[in-house]
Amino acid sequence: MVETAKLIPAPGARIILIRHGQPAISLRPRTSHHGFTDYMSAYEAAGLDPASLPPQELRDLVKELGEVFTSGLPRAHQSAKVLAPHAELIADPLFAEAPLASPRIPLVSMRVPSWAVVARLLWHAGYNPKIENYRQARKRAGEAADILTAKVMDGGSVALVAHGYFNAMIGRQLRRRGFVRTGAHRVRYWNAVIYQWKVEPVSA
Repeated sequence: MVETAKLIPAPGARIILIRHGQPAISLRPRTSHHGFTDYMSAYEAAGLDPASLPPQELRDLVKELGEVFTSGLPRAHQSAKVLAPHAELIADPLFAEAPLASPRIPLVSMRVPSWAVVARLLWHAGYNPKIENYRQARKRAGEAADILTAKVMDGGSVALVAHGYFNAMIGRQLRRRGFVRTGAHRVRYWNAVIYQWKVEPVSA
């Protein structure tokens, strides 16, 4: 990992964190906890829904970038390709979403978004069987923030098309380093949040 203390970009440096477009999969099926496990596997493998197109203002935001980072997962990689067809895509699994484990709650049927909320809360509480835990994901987010910051040392811009929750984790790391946020991390496809360098890094 690049040494954070040395990452002091030029004024105006900008990092754009973008959530992927809508994946080509049903979004709100009702299922059991066993079914949620299968759904998560299908969601990870799903590509971009062809009808899910980025808004023009987002296209304008990245139109002059020569490179765009992505996690490499189908929904993120295809989203980046649609958003910035002119740019070189740099895929790195470091930017993958923070994982979830299906809660073992028998005799309960819920819609997938509800399962995801319960699973995320339990993940923060320490439920992480055979998956990356919160501390590991936070460390990975710091490494991701360092990679993106290193790309804007000359005061330029860089974009990452990846995943909602992990983007927010990266964003927290960027704010600790001295970036100022414009926008908010929302559960919305094509959501974009801009982090701009304006102040000296704060201590951890």
